[in-house]
Amino acid sequence: MSDYIVRAIAGNASIRAFGAITTNLVEEARVRHDTSPVATAALGRLLTAGVIMGSMMKNPTDVLTLQVKGTGEIGGITVTADSLGNVKGYVHNPLVMLPPKNGKLDVGGAVGEGLLTVIKDMGLKEPYLGQTVLQTGEIAEDLTYYFASSEQVPSSVGLGVLMAKDNHVKVAGGFIVQVMPFIEEKSLTKLEENIKNLDSVTSMLNQGLTAQEMLDLVLAGMNLEVTDTLPARFYCDCSKEKIEKAIISAGRGEIQAMIDGGETVEVMCHFCNTGYYYTVEELKQILLNS
Repeated sequence: MSDYIVRAIAGNASIRAFGAITTNLVEEARVRHDTSPVATAALGRLLTAGVIMGSMMKNPTDVLTLQVKGTGEIGGITVTADSLGNVKGYVHNPLVMLPPKNGKLDVGGAVGEGLLTVIKDMGLKEPYLGQTVLQTGEIAEDLTYYFASSEQVPSSVGLGVLMAKDNHVKVAGGFIVQVMPFIEEKSLTKLEENIKNLDSVTSMLNQGLTAQEMLDLVLAGMNLEVTDTLPARFYCDCSKEKIEKAIISAGRGEIQAMIDGGETVEVMCHFCNTGYYYTVEELKQILLNS
């Protein structure tokens, strides 16, 4: 089944909710970056959050970037998404290995202490930038804290990636639920009660629940109304021309060093791990144009 995002409202439009199934796109990221299980879980959670948060933006040209930088061995995670369900991302150390913690992949330990940065480029003079201190490094709790402290929107974020025994992604997905300022007290109480009694995202996904069925549980008894469904996918818009700009940004000295090597060089795209080849003659032309 293809990945997708469900957008919905509940509680007389006082709650907006987003659920997503992201199994395929997280598995594609795992294959592209050859990530370890704990790195796959960390990247998969942020990819899921990114594709959901991207779908919250209005314009096709809007771009969201999520960056997690911590003291843990994973080093950092970067994810970029648009408003159309496209997302891409990478981790700095894809091979990080840690022992399980309480029987689960230790994402918090892999990330460590640090910062979560949210950048929204909506075509304005300056992009919006919000930054908060990581609370647990587990991603979902960190985003819940970010929404409350940086955007002043009380939210609940649930994210999950379940690995199979052969280390491919068995299921992945999540939800983000946000309450509006005019929410009634009884609706807020009901929502808090539902979330308190909720199974983990991985447990719900492993039971075969769809994105809507997850939201049905989160918002049980609150008149959930699905407004639309959006396909989601791992997609990178890199090209040889765009990578060329990155080479230019490395500086003339770096380009000259490549030329002096006397051989064709391969430059990798961070986001999708695609390699682009540049001959000595092409590098000379790039140097001339830089």
